[in-house]
This record gives sequence, C-alpha cells and structure tokens, in this order.
Amino acid sequence: FLIYAIGIGFAVLAALVFKKTLFKGEEVPFVMELPPYRVPTFKATIIHMWSKAVHYLRKISGIILVASIIIWVLGYFPYGLKYSRIIEERTEDITTRYEALIQIEPDPEIQRSLNLAMEREVEILTSNILQERQERSLIGGVGRFIEPAMAPLGFDWKMSISLLSGLAAKEIVVSTMGVLYQADEHVQAHSTSLTEKLQTQVHTTGPRAGQQVFTPLVALSFMLFVLLYFPCIGVLAAIIKESGHWKWGVFTVFYTTATAWVVSLIVFQVGSLLGF
Repeated sequence: FLIYAIGIGFAVLAALVFKKTLFKGEEVPFVMELPPYRVPTFKATIIHMWSKAVHYLRKISGIILVASIIIWVLGYFPYGLKYSRIIEERTEDITTRYEALIQIEPDPEIQRSLNLAMEREVEILTSNILQERQERSLIGGVGRFIEPAMAPLGFDWKMSISLLSGLAAKEIVVSTMGVLYQADEHVQAHSTSLTEKLQTQVHTTGPRAGQQVFTPLVALSFMLFVLLYFPCIGVLAAIIKESGHWKWGVFTVFYTTATAWVVSLIVFQVGSLLGF
C-alpha cells in the first residue's frame, strides 16, 4: 500500500512541477473516441488474464535468466577457479579431521553432534571464501567504485549492483540480490533463504563495519529508491519513441535517479537521527 501511495503522490507532484516549468503554455484539447463499455463476461476475463500472464512470464523469464547469468559470471571471474579449489581443499581437511573423531567415538549421539558441527564449519568456511571471492571479482570492483555514492543512503556495494541491474527490468533487482548474497548457492543442512541471508548480513568495511546491513530503515530507504529511480530499458524506449527525441529518455533517467537518491537520503539520514 505504501509503495502505491508514494508512487501516486510523486507522480502527481512531478506532473504539477513539469506543468509549471518544462511544459508551460496553452493546453491542447485532447479528444479520444472510446468504445462502448460493457460488463465483461467471466469467460472473457479468464481468457484475458491468461493471455496477459503468459505473455508477461515469457518476456520476463528470459530477461531474468540472462541477467542472472551475467551477474553470476561477473561475480565469479577472474578468481573463481582459484577460490573453488581453496573451498575443496579446506573442506576436505575439515571432513578428514571430523571423520577421524567420529570413528573413535562410540556414542551415536556425540557422532551426530560432530556431524552437525562439521557441516556448520564447512558452511561458514564456504560463505567466508565466497564473500572474499565476490569482493575481488569484476562485479565487486564495480560495486566498490559506486559504493561511496550509495553509502549515505545506507546501501552496501551489493545493493548498489542490484540497483544497476534494474536497468534491464526492476524485477531483476531481487534475483541479483539472490546471486550476490549467495542464497541457497550451496544446499546444506543449514542453507538459508534470501530473506534470512539479508537479515544476517553485516558490513565488512567502512565506518559501519560489523553493523547489520538490512534494518527496517535501510529496507524502507531501498524500497523507495527502487520505486523512484530510472525505469527499465523498455519504458525508456517507449518514452523516446513517443516524445520523438532521445533527450527525454536521458532526462528521465537523470531526474528520476536524482529524485530517488534525495528521497532515500532524507529517509535514511532523518531516520538515523531519530534513532530508527
């Protein structure tokens, strides 16, 4: 509800501002013929819903798949193979050590505890190594480059990269976060969902090192940024086509992104001052 309400509010505000500034002048009458309205039948409604749903899923599934692959590749290279070998070697060392303890322990209950401890240690090790791999990857370099501009909004570099991926489609923001935060990348006894991953993330560098990344305030700031910043490529193409000039597409990117940045900055900084 908040997303809809704020979106409508900013749309009305932007329309009023542009009417008084960019588009001053006499209003041109707009006349459009409308077909007669009829109460839709249940059958027609179901057919229309099915057609639109199938069209949307076909279009968006391809975009999300391609974007997720690109994000994964950028997060894997250039040191992906090296870190994969490190994970294998250290996992083997941990497994060998615990298996030796399990073999000499006659108590089944203690054996189960040792197995759980082994799985947990391997998972923590894997998570730490993958974190280091991402920070040294191609996408990590891009994220670190733009992080200073997004840090005042409460965002870390992974959130910044997720926002960049939204240029293809805003739905990709979530799938990108799933890749970057390694949600269920290694299915183990303690594998976690994206929601749980986000709730346990902490800053590793900077003045907020050790602090939780996602708080309710940061989540609100991030939600507002995603709501207000530049539309996807499809919308930009439509704006350029309808306006007849590429400059309106570029203008849309800059003014919406600036609006999103300022709004998120105000929400995060004021909320932080108030102790949220």
